[in-house]
Amino acid sequence: MDIKTTAILVSSVCILGFSPALSAQSVSAGTVGGTITDPSGAIITQAEIELRNPITGYLQTTRPDSTGSFRFSNVPLNPYHLKVTASGFTTAEQDINVRTSVPSNLAVKLALAGATTTVNVEATGETLVETDPSAHTDVNRGLLDKLPTLSPGNALNQAILYSSPSVAADSNGFFHPLGDHAQVSYNIDGQPISDQQSKLFSTQIPVNAISSLELITGAPNAEFGDKTSLVVDATTRSGLGATKMFGSLLGYGSSFGTWGEDATLGFGTARFGNFLVVDGVRSGRFLDSPEFRPVHDIGNNQTVFDRLDFQLGPVDVLHLNLFAARNWFQVPNTYDQLGQDQRQRVLTFNIAPGYQHTFNAHTLFTINPFIRRDQVNYYPSGDITNDAPATLAQQRFLTNYGVKADLSYVAGGHNIKLGTQIMQTRLKESFNIGVTDPLFNAVCLDSEANPAALPAVTNQSNCAAAGAGFTPNPGFTPGLLPYDLTRGGSLFQFNGRKNINQYAFYVQDQITRGRFTFNVGLRGDVYYGLTTETAAEPRFGISYLVKPTKTVLRAGYSRTFETPYNENLILSSATGAGGLATNVFGAFRAEPIKAGRRNQYNAGLQQGIGRWLQVDADYFWKYTQNAYDFDTL
Repeated sequence: MDIKTTAILVSSVCILGFSPALSAQSVSAGTVGGTITDPSGAIITQAEIELRNPITGYLQTTRPDSTGSFRFSNVPLNPYHLKVTASGFTTAEQDINVRTSVPSNLAVKLALAGATTTVNVEATGETLVETDPSAHTDVNRGLLDKLPTLSPGNALNQAILYSSPSVAADSNGFFHPLGDHAQVSYNIDGQPISDQQSKLFSTQIPVNAISSLELITGAPNAEFGDKTSLVVDATTRSGLGATKMFGSLLGYGSSFGTWGEDATLGFGTARFGNFLVVDGVRSGRFLDSPEFRPVHDIGNNQTVFDRLDFQLGPVDVLHLNLFAARNWFQVPNTYDQLGQDQRQRVLTFNIAPGYQHTFNAHTLFTINPFIRRDQVNYYPSGDITNDAPATLAQQRFLTNYGVKADLSYVAGGHNIKLGTQIMQTRLKESFNIGVTDPLFNAVCLDSEANPAALPAVTNQSNCAAAGAGFTPNPGFTPGLLPYDLTRGGSLFQFNGRKNINQYAFYVQDQITRGRFTFNVGLRGDVYYGLTTETAAEPRFGISYLVKPTKTVLRAGYSRTFETPYNENLILSSATGAGGLATNVFGAFRAEPIKAGRRNQYNAGLQQGIGRWLQVDADYFWKYTQNAYDFDTL
């Protein structure tokens, strides 16, 4: 079911224009700027400047201001082709590799048309070959607009699934990168998020708020930690530098009672920008129910995202991301549970300011504090006797706050970044459950060896006295008896609180030497949760450009530290000795879940074919110690 292309009701897109601010710089992406002059050094103000990546489809154009200066802001980290044309002058073209947030300042000198002097052109621009040693996929705004959405309220994960060749689909918006369940870290405008982003556990940023994605699957840089089977480095859209208001409005409808709207609005000046997204969707097939006619599967999602940018001065930039969302959905029934009416609500808010200061042409400081909270409520039926075979209720909170700060330095073939990431995740989990089906944990069996209701019988020694043919049930679990509501039991109650403290420090350098590119880095993680663990994580990658065939050979090694999932972490670890009663649910693990440690090896190649196409192949082998792969409530 494609809910954005089937039975479109309303579709009106109003793009009123965009021109990057001449003094703006980007907090989380790249910035390309410079000046345009003639052979005598006089400024040129009447010129057309184009920045393009033909592989990703990225294209922006601008004109110089009255001082001959130009600037492109919020540029995704990629190689680009810059083209400058002006009447009476020869065209200047140049390839630029944007791999850092440190602004690139270019001096473009145009030669007079017909002159015999040589124009300074660094590359032909016919083919852009990216030499980054890390295997990754780049996704731009144009591609995101074309991708279908099959899962209501889960568009970002759908876009990632369709874009990355190393991701396999799972139900309800989950996916498996490199074969691992939900081992994904999201980096949104510099804010790290390693908790599960899906409509079951949380809510995620809307896909129409994204400007570009870099999906990294091989040898991640040292700045990325926690879950690294897939790193989603996302840059959101901005109104900074917009000369005119721009936006879009999309209404849609489809089968299963699905309808919704997506709306965006951007505006700004050279010193201020705002970009707003308001989305909503309702569907009668909100979760991935397998029935052709789903039973009790209505859900809805509402999302608001706002990004504000402030150019405080020539070298200072401030931005603020605000996000709030709500998921509400029914839990689908089977045909023998028609009276059951269990539901779930997820509330999320996120506040993430960011500040950037440029010390000089080589050095940049960035700091990103953040706070994010997920609240999940699972509600039983109004009449809990309709819940079968058990009734369940849960309320949990996941509050994550912290700061990420780094210093970038670019000079002499080195692209150095060193920084720290400090955060705390506060967990609060409340849970209760009770058996509502007398046959689920029957005390006795009847003469045909079938479970017998016998609600008055609570001791297997009384089975024979209950009637002819009744015998003790060998599968009876005595630990469940106190919570069997059909036999006078009460609800099992669980309450847990825990703070998870994490500290990370990293240093990395991308070194360019001729046709070789090296990525070297070291990350250190300290984890204080249900367990206390530390890890040192070296990262290394190398690539070599074979120019005649436009082929890039690459290889990499990464040592990573994979922290446990925070969702239901306390409940998942509270089993065995000293845990949930006396092994009431049949679990016998006596110690909390530990972090995993992985050694991963990657090798691959990238082949440029013509101007518009490249072929990428990557191979990996990994070994994870203390591996875990589980689904929680």
